[in-house]
Amino acid sequence: MRSISAAERRARLGRRHRLTAMSRTDDVLDIARSLVVLHATDPATVFLSVAARSLEIGPAAVERALYDDRTLLRMLAMRRTMFVAPTDLVPVLQASTADALAVKQRATYARLIERGLVDRDHPGLADVLAWFTGVEEAAHRALLARGEATGAQLGADEPLLRTRVDPAPGKSYSKPGGVTTWVLVVLGCAGRIVRGRPGGSWISSQYRWAPVEAWLPDGIAPMPADEARTALVERWLRAFGPAPVADVKWWTGWTAAQVAKALAPLDTTEVDLGGTTGIVLTGDLEPVEAPEPWAALLPALDPTPMGWQERDWFLGEHRPALFDRNGNVGPTLWWDGRVVGGWAQRPDGEIVLRFLEDAGAEAHAAAEREAGRIAAWYGDVRAVPRFGTPLERELTA
Repeated sequence: MRSISAAERRARLGRRHRLTAMSRTDDVLDIARSLVVLHATDPATVFLSVAARSLEIGPAAVERALYDDRTLLRMLAMRRTMFVAPTDLVPVLQASTADALAVKQRATYARLIERGLVDRDHPGLADVLAWFTGVEEAAHRALLARGEATGAQLGADEPLLRTRVDPAPGKSYSKPGGVTTWVLVVLGCAGRIVRGRPGGSWISSQYRWAPVEAWLPDGIAPMPADEARTALVERWLRAFGPAPVADVKWWTGWTAAQVAKALAPLDTTEVDLGGTTGIVLTGDLEPVEAPEPWAALLPALDPTPMGWQERDWFLGEHRPALFDRNGNVGPTLWWDGRVVGGWAQRPDGEIVLRFLEDAGAEAHAAAEREAGRIAAWYGDVRAVPRFGTPLERELTA
C-alpha cells in the first residue's frame, strides 16, 4: 500500500488549492474550480477566499464573475450549505444533491405550516403539501412578471406569500410571519430561481432573485443522480484527495450507501495516511514535490479547512481556539501547509494576527505581508464573521 505522509498531503493542498506563490491566479473561475465550490454561508467568505489565492485583483473581479459574466452561481447544496459554484458544475450539484434537498425542505416547511398556520380555517390545511406547491408556482409567476425582485417585492405582489405561520407555536421567541423565504428557498433548491446581485457591498446577503434562465438560458440540464454523485466525488478527490472515505461522506452529506455507489465507477486506490486508510484516484499516485514555504490568511468557513472532517494533519492542536461549537472554522493563519494561528479584522480595519505556535521569523514576515494585502482588499469594508470563534472574539475585543 502506497503511503502518503501528512507533509505530502500539505504539499498537495498548497499547490492544488492555489495557496503557494506559484499557483495563485487572478482567474476567479479557476480559483473556484480548484476548490470544487466556494463556501458562501457568509458572503464575505467567497470574496476573501479568492483574495487569499489571487495576485492583483480586488472584490470587483468576483462581483463581475458572479453578476456580469455569470460564470459563478450561488446555490444551496451539500449539507444544506450555501455555495458559489462554477455554472458548468451546477447540473452536477442539482442532480446529486439539490433535487433531493428541495423535496426535503418542501416537506419540512409543509409540516411547520400544518402545525403553525395562524388561520386554522385556512383552506390549505386540507392538503398542506399541495397548497405549498401551489404557492411556489404563484411566486414563480410573480418573479417571471418582474424579471428580478426581492423577497419583499414578491410578497407584496403575491397574497399567498403573506399567509401567516407561527414557526414555533407556544414559544416566547417565535415570531409569526409569511412564507416568502421558505418558498424562495425551495424554488432555489429546485433549480428554478437564483440569487442575484445583493443590495449594498460585497458582504451583503440581501439578494435579489431571478429566474434561473437569467443565468443559464437553457435552464439546468438534467442528469441521473447516480452519475452526478460520481462526477462530484471525482472532482472532490482531485482537489482534496487522498482522504478517508469518511471525509467524502461528511463533505457531501450523503448516506454511506450513496457514497459507496458514487465511488464504485471510479478507479481509486487505497493508501496509508499515517495509520488511517484513505483513497486516491489511481491516476493521482505520483509524489508531489513540496513547494516553497507559503503564508496565507484564510477567512472563516474557507473551503480548504472545511474540506475535510479529519483535520489533525494540518490543524494540530489548534481546534479549540479556531472553531466554534458547531464545527465552523474561523479565520486561520497558515504557514507551509499548516494552521499556525488565526487573524481578525478590527473595527478600525487593522488586520491583527495571532500565532499559536512558534513558526519562525520567515513565517512572521510572510504573514505580515499577507495581512497588508488582505487589508487593502477590504478597503473601507468591515466584515464580522457570521460564526464567532474564541480567538476571533479575543482579537476583536
